[in-house]
Amino acid sequence: MGRASFHAAAVKPRRHGKEARENRHVRPATEIAVPSMHEEDLMRIVAEKDAPFLLVLDCVQDPHNLGAILRTADGAGVDAVVAPKDKQVGITETVRRVSVGAADHVPFVQVTNLARTMERLKEAGLWFVGTSDRAEKSLYELDLKGPLALVLGAEEKGMRRLTEENCDFLASLPMAGKVECLNVSVSAGVCLYEAVRQRHAG
Repeated sequence: MGRASFHAAAVKPRRHGKEARENRHVRPATEIAVPSMHEEDLMRIVAEKDAPFLLVLDCVQDPHNLGAILRTADGAGVDAVVAPKDKQVGITETVRRVSVGAADHVPFVQVTNLARTMERLKEAGLWFVGTSDRAEKSLYELDLKGPLALVLGAEEKGMRRLTEENCDFLASLPMAGKVECLNVSVSAGVCLYEAVRQRHAG
């Protein structure tokens, strides 16, 4: 295809001579995100590749989902994962743990204006394929070879309108059961490895 083509150990209060139990359902307040790469780093990565393979996440907020996605992205050979700075979880300790180290290896780029970054990447020759329930074609009907960016939306809400409008193609995932959609990390795995299959098919 071408385009003209992040506890510090918390001090636990003592109660009746015993340590108070830690609430395992509350995230540590000291968990902070480490800096991500910048947009210019992304453009440099893209310029160095003959057929760049990117994953765009539009406001994924669960660190467990992001960690799982980065693990899969690493396995699939993704060149970089791109996400907005707002309404998006960054690389925290939870993300790193769930990713089993992949967060230290897959370039993670957070940008101020995702739509604008998508336009720059289009100018660099990438094609954008977004997942949407409104898509008329299945993922398996699309050509995922060449310079490619797969786009997945947030948990529950999916892609924002402007992100969707900036996609060149929309694709759906076949759902044969009663539930309407897959978890975003599972969807990422399905999409990434279909692209891997096509790109390795020669």
